[in-house]
Amino acid sequence: MKIKSFLIASIALGSGIQGSAQEYKIKSFSEVPPESIKTDETGAKYYVDEKNKARIYEMENEMVVVMDEMILRAKPRFNNQLDKNYYAFLNKKLARVYPLFLTALQQYRTLEQETANMDKSLKKSIIRQKQGVLAAEYEAKLKDLTTTEGKVFSKLMSRATGQSVYEIIKDLKGSWSAFWWNVKGNIAEIDLKDGYDPHNDRTDLYLESLLQESWNRGALPKYPGADSFKK
Repeated sequence: MKIKSFLIASIALGSGIQGSAQEYKIKSFSEVPPESIKTDETGAKYYVDEKNKARIYEMENEMVVVMDEMILRAKPRFNNQLDKNYYAFLNKKLARVYPLFLTALQQYRTLEQETANMDKSLKKSIIRQKQGVLAAEYEAKLKDLTTTEGKVFSKLMSRATGQSVYEIIKDLKGSWSAFWWNVKGNIAEIDLKDGYDPHNDRTDLYLESLLQESWNRGALPKYPGADSFKK
């Protein structure tokens, strides 16, 4: 059975609102196992189409598709073929760096939660105990990244935390350590003080587009709080 469903999507970075029609093959209720049919708060029966991330209702002998909220993003405008190639290049780098970023973000947030209500001296002591383990775990992985992958990692951390990697290190280990980490980063052409700004930075604009596209089609999992970033 083919049913047309219209999505109303916010196109990020001020591109406006537009409708996008997509055609799906879905099962009728007679094709769905009885245990998969659920009832919502109004008493209406539905089942979940996991592939298309939708609820399928049968109302007055018509199949009604209710989609989860999605953000659809048009690809940014490319000035030339080099821009298109760079976009595809960043996509490959994003796919490689993203799992490492997810792990690092989770551990950073866990450390933040554990030390949130501690005084400065105790917080510093706890961080000192854990930083050796984290450094040993990530130093080899980060050294294995190319310059572009290192930049993508820094950009993702900045998007998720609202801070540059320099600020994160400064908060956890102090200004002197952050200074030296930035020196090391600059040697590899990575500015750890650089934040995330898709409005004014071409690389960030491309990354934002790639993230939204990858999340929409399920190629990459969203990290908690991903939608709270204000584009």
